[in-house]
Amino acid sequence: MRYTLYLHVLVCCVSVAHAFCPSQCTCVFHGRTDGTGSRSVLCNDPDMSDIPVNVPVDTVKLRVEKTAVRRIPTEAFYYLVDLRYLWITYNSISSVDTGSFYNLKVLHELRLDGNLISMFPWESLKEMPSLRTLDLHNNRLTTVPPEAVPYLVNITYLDLSSNKLSTLPSDLMDIWPPFSKAPLSNSSQKIVLGLQDNPWLCDCKISKLIEMSKIANSLVVLMDLFLTCTAPENLSGVLFQRAELENCVKPSVMTSATKITSPLGSNVLLRCDATGLPTPALSWVRPDGAAVDNTVEESPGEGVRWSIMSLTGILNKDAGNYSCKAKNVAGDAEATIFLSVAGTLSTTLPPFRTGSGTGPTSQGTTFTPAAVDVLNPLSVTLTALPLSTTNRPKVTTTAQKGSLKPAKIKQGGSGKRLAADEKSNKDPSNAVIDLQIAEEGLDSAVLLWTVDGLPGDTLLTVVYSPYGEEDTKQTLETSAASGKELLQGLLPGTRYSVCLVVKSITSAKQPCVDFYTLDSVDNTGLNQLFMIVSGIVCALILPLIALLIYKILALYCKSQQTPIDEAELEKESYVKFETISMKHRTLNSHPTELWARRPTHDSERMLLCSRSSIDSQMTYKSDSSRSEYLC
Repeated sequence: MRYTLYLHVLVCCVSVAHAFCPSQCTCVFHGRTDGTGSRSVLCNDPDMSDIPVNVPVDTVKLRVEKTAVRRIPTEAFYYLVDLRYLWITYNSISSVDTGSFYNLKVLHELRLDGNLISMFPWESLKEMPSLRTLDLHNNRLTTVPPEAVPYLVNITYLDLSSNKLSTLPSDLMDIWPPFSKAPLSNSSQKIVLGLQDNPWLCDCKISKLIEMSKIANSLVVLMDLFLTCTAPENLSGVLFQRAELENCVKPSVMTSATKITSPLGSNVLLRCDATGLPTPALSWVRPDGAAVDNTVEESPGEGVRWSIMSLTGILNKDAGNYSCKAKNVAGDAEATIFLSVAGTLSTTLPPFRTGSGTGPTSQGTTFTPAAVDVLNPLSVTLTALPLSTTNRPKVTTTAQKGSLKPAKIKQGGSGKRLAADEKSNKDPSNAVIDLQIAEEGLDSAVLLWTVDGLPGDTLLTVVYSPYGEEDTKQTLETSAASGKELLQGLLPGTRYSVCLVVKSITSAKQPCVDFYTLDSVDNTGLNQLFMIVSGIVCALILPLIALLIYKILALYCKSQQTPIDEAELEKESYVKFETISMKHRTLNSHPTELWARRPTHDSERMLLCSRSSIDSQMTYKSDSSRSEYLC
């Protein structure tokens, strides 16, 4: 009786749960004559701000539309195991958790269009193995990462239109025909892609997509065939079907050597070259897995890049495999150089006696380096006599021509100790003298050097970079005899450091010099303008100065001449005045002669009446009237 009661209560609870519907939603059960059916739930209340949690468990289709929901939390639908259609469209969703779609094993269709999603958790698609339709139309997506490609293999309807996508992973097109490696069959289902209304950057990353848009009767169907490029500028507005782009090329790496053996304490340069499209990025990794920073890289052209890594004063711990890795959007590649260090120190100490005797015994210490392919092979043998507690040992050395001196063996008064004291020998790099910058420009400089004691064909490497920026070093190959090198491509107004490295030597010491490039102000143009203006001013002033000097000289010369006679000067400076007066009216034979001339006195000469002008009107006067004086 008890079990029957429990069963009755359980059936009642299940029936109530099936019949319960959220207050802000509408639930519809689509029944069949055989008693089976499916349930759909529609939630479109504008005041709804959260995903409903009490949706009937037998729901097959759930629609949350035009609400104020902003976030889809973790495991929001984990109890809806029969859910096949999930539409959360035209809301305000901006955040989707990675576990939001947990346990939706039979979900076939997921639509999230019309929201504010900028980052979609692509890895959450693995929780929906039956998913075939993914609609992310009209959101704010800016990228589709390469990690999302494996989760999109089974998608047959993908709508990414009206977002902010500028490119797609180059591997994305490889999961669909005709680029997929899977064999095609007549029953193969078509794949629908919505990619319109995005600012596409037309480069090699989407070259396969552009090629796919030109294929007729393809299994991949584009919703809009008239996709256009937004960038670069030369392809802006060009249709995909008319754009011509090169395909991305996976990098290929080559090294200068696969195995290098170098003596202990020497300098080593490792180089690798890589090709690919787009131009790959290079990086070095040490044998212990650490990244290398002291590298010099350069890209002489599109799709080509080389890198040089330098090791100074190598030790035994530096031996191992150095990896040069190249990577671009099409893939990555790797090449390895094995570095071995020649010269290992093996120590064997004979037994010591407490007495004061110093008799010779067996060989004490031997230093035998391995054979190396360098210019100065080294062979050093050290023989130490037996040691006592009171006497210092005698050391005999036999050394061939090389770059290392024998080590010293010391014995303390109370015990035994072995120490190696390596001394530097004469380093040929010290032969480089008078390293200087002869001329600095805005973007170039001239480096001069003098070499003494080295052949003229000795190879040198000029290494230069902005001061303190070791990761942007640049190199130039030259010879000792040239003595001059032009450094180009420099930045104006920048301090640079330049060093000269002799390839055939192993010393770590390198001659270096610092210098500054000129500022970017165009002083040359200003100087030329100043010179032109100065020339014009000089051309105008010099004739005036010459004329002034001529006048001064002329006046000086004139003052030196003989003085003019005062009488003559008076004669030339004054005019003689005469008085014109009327004649007496007398009867004579010449009645027309009415005027007569008479000399004037000196007092009268100086009298000039205002009326005695040449332009004055002459009037008839009587004899008693005063005479008028004319000049």
